[in-house]
Amino acid sequence: MNLLSNFNAAYQRLKAFARTGAICSALGLCACITPYHVEVVQGNFVSKEQVQSLRPGMTRNQIREILGTPLITSPFHADRWEYAFTIRRSGTQPQQRRLTVFFKVDQFDRVEGDDLPSESEFAARIDTQKVDTSKLPRLQATEKELSGYKNKPKPPQNNDLDSAPASMNYPPLESTRR
Repeated sequence: MNLLSNFNAAYQRLKAFARTGAICSALGLCACITPYHVEVVQGNFVSKEQVQSLRPGMTRNQIREILGTPLITSPFHADRWEYAFTIRRSGTQPQQRRLTVFFKVDQFDRVEGDDLPSESEFAARIDTQKVDTSKLPRLQATEKELSGYKNKPKPPQNNDLDSAPASMNYPPLESTRR
């Protein structure tokens, strides 16, 4: 009986140890797996270059061609258009920009809003992939390397093929017999 109770106690300890190991493994696995975060983009991205191309006196259609369709056009404030842009991307800070375009008698008057980035600045801010530049090839050639390409003879050109007219003898598209 004593042997059986010792075996039973050892079995219970082994079960508890296995249960604890399974729980620790599951928790460790959950910590390693991160869920996918959806990239959320809302509104129109308006760059510094686009705003700089606006000129007083432009029509609403010209402004729409440059900046895109406004996010908010209010019937109560017909003299202004609101542009808003928000992006939330995993691994980067959320970005939010606002811009208001004002009109006088259906012609562009002025713009107010946040300090806008250029297109290249915006692309650099949302780029989450870090490129290892140490493995990129060098894209410059020395004068010595270039001189090796200058001395190669050009293949002879056959001008007879260029001046010869193309053959204009084609088979008929439809049968001549009916």
